Amino acid sequence: MTAPDTRLAGIHDFARKLAGERLRPAVVDYLRWRRAVRAARAAGQPEPPLPSGGPLSLNLDLTTACNYACDHCIDWDALNVAVRHDEDALRAALQDLAGRGLRSVILIGGGEPTLYPGFRDMVRFLKDLDLQVAVVSNGSRNEHIAEVADAFTAGDWVRLSLDSGSDEVFQAMHHPKGRGIALDEICARAGDIKRANPEVQLGYSFVITWRGSRRDDVAVVENLHEMESAARRARDAGFDYISFKPFLTRAEEGAEVLDPRQAEAELDAVRARIREGLVAAGLLQDERFRVVESTNLRVFLDGTWQEYTRQPSECHMQALRQVFSPLGTYNCPAHRGVDRARIGGADAWAPTDPAGGADGGPVDGTSAGPADARDRGGAAGTARLLDGFDAARECAQVTCLYNPVNRWLEALVAGEDDPEVAVPHLDEATDTFL
Repeated sequence: MTAPDTRLAGIHDFARKLAGERLRPAVVDYLRWRRAVRAARAAGQPEPPLPSGGPLSLNLDLTTACNYACDHCIDWDALNVAVRHDEDALRAALQDLAGRGLRSVILIGGGEPTLYPGFRDMVRFLKDLDLQVAVVSNGSRNEHIAEVADAFTAGDWVRLSLDSGSDEVFQAMHHPKGRGIALDEICARAGDIKRANPEVQLGYSFVITWRGSRRDDVAVVENLHEMESAARRARDAGFDYISFKPFLTRAEEGAEVLDPRQAEAELDAVRARIREGLVAAGLLQDERFRVVESTNLRVFLDGTWQEYTRQPSECHMQALRQVFSPLGTYNCPAHRGVDRARIGGADAWAPTDPAGGADGGPVDGTSAGPADARDRGGAAGTARLLDGFDAARECAQVTCLYNPVNRWLEALVAGEDDPEVAVPHLDEATDTFL
């Protein structure tokens, strides 16, 4: 492997995760296939089909419904739309993919996952498939998470998007709908999750906003001054960590981007204040509680964020990690809901014949060609985007957390050594979330 990028937060060291024993075999198969595709094209020969596996990790948007109206929401345009998953197709896809190599699922936005009527049943269904499961929630319905916390196992986590240290700022930023949704109450009920299962890692997420931050024409409430008080609140409420990350917005073409130009007039002052906040928060760490800086915050602070916007043309991670939403299946969380990043419908990975493979096609892990494709377009859509989605252009404004691992994978595809030799065998990472 190349020398590690010290700016990477541990949760974003995807190359290390891919070299762990749970993911490594599928990664080697993918690299061999991608190399064979290029060789076939160079020789004018038919291209081999995508291996019969699927994504190794999923962001699963259970619903678009949300009971908040956050001024800084990155998925604002996709919320509360009248479209839903077909529950049977979703479960069939997840079950089939679990047999093909899927290892982890993050239940996340679009909407608020605990508003999904079958949230608790879905968590238990995923755990019965022996998958690692994480939940990103706004904290308004922590009792629903606590009720299934017993199902979680080591490496699973829950992260609450709270972004404040006081209820005044919390209310101004999140605009919760309904009575009794207050920061004190949310933090008190978060403790029930840890009491139900101490193994669950419980995180307090804090998206840093500053004066001048905007979502389209909406001014975003500043919370930069509450970094220390939020860390204190998180520690005292029994959270395992607080995670700080910078505010993101949507570019005109739809991609999720970091835009320091919003603070350009006082960018140095903003960075200085963030550093002061991190120092103050860091003093609250102890053997049980830690402060985490996201990768995009680190590159924002050291001024190297544009390095992460220089993408290789081929995004390999779109084959290994995808987004399931009621709106469709997408190649990346940064392009959730963007048409040109769409792999297929919400049921793209559902098997065409759940009882016996695709039209009698293979169900034993062998490659499935176009005539006997076993899913409803997931494999074909993935192969199409690998060729047709130019990340160097489409993601030119995205401060991509997958930039280092994509460059590593591209070097392996372009290299001469067999991937079985080139991909190191590393000790298993704590989690398989991509």
